[in-house]
Amino acid sequence: MYVIVDIQGQQFKAEEGKFLYVHYLGEDVKEGDTVEFDRVLLADNDGAVKVGAPLVEGAKVVCTVAAPLVKGEKVIVFKKKRRKGYRRKNGHRQYFTKVTIKEVVA
Repeated sequence: MYVIVDIQGQQFKAEEGKFLYVHYLGEDVKEGDTVEFDRVLLADNDGAVKVGAPLVEGAKVVCTVAAPLVKGEKVIVFKKKRRKGYRRKNGHRQYFTKVTIKEVVA
């Protein structure tokens, strides 16, 4: 059984026992906390597919926070205009929260 869940504007495939890296949930979330996501768009239970319009009624994903702050890979942003002497280098690391899916209710 799996569901497609919308978490902060991104869609994830959620199965029980797996983990996800979602956008940083904030400073008030601690390790071991329970977090629920109720914006379920699709639920598949061994071939029986329920598609929400726009959401599946009564479906939710219960997760525990494994790591509240995880840094992603560094992305280098380099801008250049040829023959003008214009060069800018900038780096960025996105913050994520690692959650483990404890239960899928659909």
